[in-house]
Amino acid sequence: MTAPTHTPSSHTPTMPTSAGGTLHEPVIDWFEAHARDLPWRRPEAGSWGVMVSEFMLQQTPVNRVLPVYEQWLARWPRPADLAKEAPGEAVRAWGRLGYPRRALRLHGAAVAITERHGGDVPTEHAQLLALPGIGEYTAAAVASFAYGQRHAVLDTNVRRVLARAVTGVQYPPNATTAAERRLARELLPDDERTASRWAAASMELGALVCTAKNETCQRCPIAAQCAWRLAGKPAHEGPARRGQTYAGTDRQVRGKLLAVLREALAPVQQAVLDRVWDEPVQRARALDGLVSDGLVEPLPGGLYRLPLT
Repeated sequence: MTAPTHTPSSHTPTMPTSAGGTLHEPVIDWFEAHARDLPWRRPEAGSWGVMVSEFMLQQTPVNRVLPVYEQWLARWPRPADLAKEAPGEAVRAWGRLGYPRRALRLHGAAVAITERHGGDVPTEHAQLLALPGIGEYTAAAVASFAYGQRHAVLDTNVRRVLARAVTGVQYPPNATTAAERRLARELLPDDERTASRWAAASMELGALVCTAKNETCQRCPIAAQCAWRLAGKPAHEGPARRGQTYAGTDRQVRGKLLAVLREALAPVQQAVLDRVWDEPVQRARALDGLVSDGLVEPLPGGLYRLPLT
C-alpha cells in the first residue's frame, strides 16, 4: 500500500521473458506520472515510517490513515520511542482506525526492533518476518518499499490487477492462493530497483484505476493487454465475495468500549462501560474479547483500563 521511500530519477527495467515483461514498463511509467504524494512515500519517512503505514493501511483507507499516521510519527519518530511507552498508549493513539490489535502488534514489533536490532528496522526479509505481528505481506512490503528489494508484494489491489490483467477473471479468490504467489513471483522484474517500483506501481494501479467497483479502463496503461477486458469482462463466477458489516456487530461494541477507555485518564468502572451498549450478553462478550486480545486490562473492583504491560 505504500511505495519505496527512495525515488530514483529513472528506471531501467530488466524484463523477464514472461508475460510480465510487457506489463512492467507501462505500469511503472503510469505510476511515475500519477502516484499520489503520500507522506510514507517521501524519503524522510524512512523504514519506520513505511512500517507504520503498512500496519495502519491494512483494511483501512488512506484518508482515514493520514491524520493518525502523522500524529503517530510526530510522537514516536523511531521504534525505540514507541517501545518506551505502555502498549495501551499505542491503542489510545490508534484512535478509530479499527482493528486495534494492529496497534498492539506494532508496539510489539517496536519493542523487538529496539531489543534485537538496536532500534533500526532490519533490512533482511527474514529478520522482518521474525518480528512479532509481521506476516509475509508486511515483511515483503517493508523490504521492497523501504529498502528497494525484490519481493512479491501481494495486497488486495495487486491481486486484483493480476487476476484481471493476466488471469482474465474479475476478482481474485477470497484468500491468497499458492498459484497467486507463484504468478506474482514469475512476474517480478529481475532488477531489484525495477521490481520495487513494479510492486508499488501495480498496487497504486489497483487502488486508483483497477478498483473493485467501477474500474476506469480508459485510464489504464495496460487496458490493451488486459485479459479480462479482452474477454469481454466476464462476471465473477467464483465463491461469493465476502462483504464487511459493522452495525450491530461485536466489532462495533468493541469499538464503543475502547472509545470510552481511550478517553479516560484513569481506570473506568464497569458501570460506565455498561452504558455504551444496551444488550448485556453481547456487551459482555465484546468486553471479554478485548481482555482476551490484550487490548483491555481488568483490575480489582470492577475497573478496566488500557494495558500497561
